[in-house]
Amino acid sequence: MSPPAAPPADADIAPASLPAMELYRAEAGVNVWLDENPDDPRAPLIAERIGSQPQAVWFAGEYDPDTITERVAEVTSAAEAAGQLPVVVPYMIPFRDCGNHSGGGAPSFAAYAEWGERFAAGLGSEPVVVVLEPDAIPLIDCLDDQQRAERLAALSGLAEAVTDANPSARVYYDVGHSGWHAPAEIAPTLVEAGVLEHGAGIATNISNYRTTADETAYAAAVVAQLGGGLGAVVDTSRNGNGPLGSEWCDPPGRLVGHTPTTNTGVPGVDAYLWIKLPGELDGCDGPAGSFSPAKAYELAGG
Repeated sequence: MSPPAAPPADADIAPASLPAMELYRAEAGVNVWLDENPDDPRAPLIAERIGSQPQAVWFAGEYDPDTITERVAEVTSAAEAAGQLPVVVPYMIPFRDCGNHSGGGAPSFAAYAEWGERFAAGLGSEPVVVVLEPDAIPLIDCLDDQQRAERLAALSGLAEAVTDANPSARVYYDVGHSGWHAPAEIAPTLVEAGVLEHGAGIATNISNYRTTADETAYAAAVVAQLGGGLGAVVDTSRNGNGPLGSEWCDPPGRLVGHTPTTNTGVPGVDAYLWIKLPGELDGCDGPAGSFSPAKAYELAGG
């Protein structure tokens, strides 16, 4: 399927579609570590630079259809009580991460559809950002044709379930980053996955290190390929020093980037978010998703 015709090169992507709200700061692995290690000499810097910042809440791990609604509702209801905007990340797609460091996911696409309906049921009625299945589209080439078609239908189905359950929810489709897929290459796949029907926009740089300037330009180019009218969110959790070549797996010497905000000052960029949680590993220096105080301290500038 071909994407719609692109607008002029100087066309802005969409005005921000997120409310000007403070982002929700959920308890993350860093906060657990800080509570358990108050006397660690690294703790003050980690607390100041990372622990104090709002970060996304991921729903990953084991397939959990019986508890997912309650778990999501705990986050969204707490954010509503605080008058804040939560960022949630469903990460349960079958064949997740092509079976690599973060492999797993639902046992079948039918099971995923059930999980997705129950995930959506916990979103409440207030604004919420949903970052849809990191890597599910950028890594789709590891699937065969049938699996690919099922994945794209599953992504569209979950995005539709989210917006049906909570019309105030905003769904952002992951597109990888500026050093990965060309805009004209990834745009048709996004169209197949329902971004034009169900998406508020796209998400870039999740768990990567590309500079904010590169990512905002990349986002604009992808949205232009989609015909305009969409926004973008950029993961700035670890891009303060930019990339280390093409290394993505726990590279040394990186730094946290822009603090999370819905006030970016960049037309069409709805938010800078900390989607990947700083200090949680990619899978090379330890199990993927595990918290490393040494890595957090390094990212905090220690």
